[in-house]
Amino acid sequence: MDARNSDLRAAAVAATIGEPARARMLYSLIDGRARTSTELAVLAEVSPSTASVHLKRLVEHELVKMQAQGKHRYFSLYGTEVAAALEALNVISGPRPQFAPNTPVGLRAARTCYDHIAGALGVALHDQFHRLGWLRGQRDYELTTEGRESLKKFGMDLESVCARRRRFAYACVDWSERRPHLAGALGAAVLELVEKKKWVQREPDGRALEVTRHGRSEFRKAFGLEVA
Repeated sequence: MDARNSDLRAAAVAATIGEPARARMLYSLIDGRARTSTELAVLAEVSPSTASVHLKRLVEHELVKMQAQGKHRYFSLYGTEVAAALEALNVISGPRPQFAPNTPVGLRAARTCYDHIAGALGVALHDQFHRLGWLRGQRDYELTTEGRESLKKFGMDLESVCARRRRFAYACVDWSERRPHLAGALGAAVLELVEKKKWVQREPDGRALEVTRHGRSEFRKAFGLEVA
């Protein structure tokens, strides 16, 4: 790419960020959480139709990406380079208020999402599995050799998990944390196993999960995960 084209590209990206409503959308995503177009329209103080136009431009310039999940479409920053650019602009423009979830504390900490773990615990497990090098893939995941061996030591029957007629493992956007937790047959198997080991227990009439004292210790030993 020659200098002129690079200049035009830089100018186009700067103009895209420079529109106030689009800037509000981008900065609302800098915490790493995903949001729907409806939520972004409210945050940007524009109509849903106007938000759609803005989001189309942000996607075209690779500033945000879209992930469809059921009837919802979630938008998040395209990558760490975009976040770094926005942070650099903050040096000049000044700090901005941070997102504060209003989900009830018990449900936000740990809960079920159909048949897998959601909430802060689910997101933490998803992220830790990646840090440990157990998963590979962007949205649909496969286990690495290390991941397979580690989960077998954990007591998981992977042959049985793989035999289930459903997607093996994938990223499911968490509605309170707005970041992915682990879903699919593997996510369900993790919940089944930690329940069997009594690391978590379900509330009698609800979706909330309580991590037991024994569970906090075992999450640390098995996954290197500190659970409050």
